[in-house]
Amino acid sequence: MNLLTGEYNNTLDDKGRVTFPAKLRSAINQNVLMITKGSGRCLWLFTMEEWDEFQSKITGSASLLKEKSMMVVRRFIAPAQDVEFDKNGRLSIPQSLREYAGLEKDCTILGMAKYVELWDSSAYAKYLEESEESFKDAAEDFDDISF
Repeated sequence: MNLLTGEYNNTLDDKGRVTFPAKLRSAINQNVLMITKGSGRCLWLFTMEEWDEFQSKITGSASLLKEKSMMVVRRFIAPAQDVEFDKNGRLSIPQSLREYAGLEKDCTILGMAKYVELWDSSAYAKYLEESEESFKDAAEDFDDISF
């Protein structure tokens, strides 16, 4: 799989399908993705290989006896579903996940290197605005990156 990058805007149709950008489809080079709830009210989409690695790390670290770890498993692993591209390059987003992310019409799709985020466009714009100050602080924490 190639590096997944880029920010794209598409619309969700009346049947809950969103056209996936051709550049990302080409980089993924698979017909099935795993989709689940992400943090910040977005959805995360993984190739099956990346999903296996992600869920293995979470479930391998989780303890059935620790409520916080089970909270993470319930949030990310339990709602996960596989979705398949149709012949027009669209993904049908499950209703429960559309509701979680507040997807109605305008969507923003973000390539995040190893996975993809799917946002309601207005929610993403609000997230960017509200997190600007935190972003500046977070960026400073990357003090070991130099050019």
